[in-house]
Amino acid sequence: TVSNLTLMALGSSAPEILLSVIEVCGHNFQAGDLGPSTIVGSAAFNMFIIIALCVYVVPDGEIRKIKHLRVFFVTAAWSIFAYTWLYMILSVFSPGVVEVWESLLTFFFFPICVVFAWVADRRLLFYKYVYKRYRAGKQRGMIIETEGDRPSSKADIEMDGKVLNSHTENFLDGSLVMEADEKDHDDEEARRDMAKILKELKQKHPEKEMEQLIELANYQVLSQQQKSRAFYRIQATRLMTGAGNILKRHAADQARKAVSMHEVNTEIVENDPISRIFFEQATYQCLENCGTVALTIVRRGGDLTNTVFVDFRTEDGTANAGSDYEFTEGTVVFKPGETQKEIRVGIIDDDIFEEDENFLVHLSNVRVNSETT
Repeated sequence: TVSNLTLMALGSSAPEILLSVIEVCGHNFQAGDLGPSTIVGSAAFNMFIIIALCVYVVPDGEIRKIKHLRVFFVTAAWSIFAYTWLYMILSVFSPGVVEVWESLLTFFFFPICVVFAWVADRRLLFYKYVYKRYRAGKQRGMIIETEGDRPSSKADIEMDGKVLNSHTENFLDGSLVMEADEKDHDDEEARRDMAKILKELKQKHPEKEMEQLIELANYQVLSQQQKSRAFYRIQATRLMTGAGNILKRHAADQARKAVSMHEVNTEIVENDPISRIFFEQATYQCLENCGTVALTIVRRGGDLTNTVFVDFRTEDGTANAGSDYEFTEGTVVFKPGETQKEIRVGIIDDDIFEEDENFLVHLSNVRVNSETT
């Protein structure tokens, strides 16, 4: 956001800015026909042409949405203010004359606009900091939240025993652990996109090893991220000089790092004296007319000769208990030697078309009984 508002905007607007400066300075700070008109006309032309192209290229029957509305609203508000401010300079405060204080104040509005956009992009000042635990699985569906202490800021995604993450060095319980801070919404969306991409790649390339799928998924995610002009210039320079594709190299490095870290942590989990209880898959997906959905809870580590109790309880997400699913709670008992249990949640079919909905299932209050019977 900051680079787009500074370097890119300055570079694309340099011609009209120079024309306006030359004319104003050459006419004893008297506003002429070229300077302000060029700036306003160029900005209006860019806005209408860009909007027209963005609308025109959308295929028939499809829609497109603005992803980061908060930044869009800030820049749109400042754009409207810029037109209003220019009119006040030329027609209200000093008609036909551009005074020094007006130019200085106009210049100082620029960093203020950038700061406002940066605050909106980073979600500062307006968002609460809440820490939660989430698990994300291979399919898009409900997000299962587990209770516990504040986790670390690392995050992992596991699929078929492999760790998938582009920016992590830690692995915990085969689940995805993250901080639900100011980036919670974007991170959750990124997890779902990553899981969806990996699922599609596995169906498209069933012959490939999981490490290769991880590398492909990392590369695809990186290639879909927003990039500035500077990125494309650097990428073109690297390709021309034979330095290679920066995205593929980064994805390969991260995949190797993730797999090696998974191998280290697998040994730790296998020898872990602590009993860990979690869902076999972190997300489950089902049709509305399925009747019930089966959720598998697994037990890893610890002394398998002990009896372990764990409570579970459903909680509303976008789906509501009583109208979309049946509220369910209870206690699962792992007897000595048992490592897997199944619970079922009833799904209510109301014969009304609805978008995909989700609800949560909490695991809590793990208890160990060392007495054997």
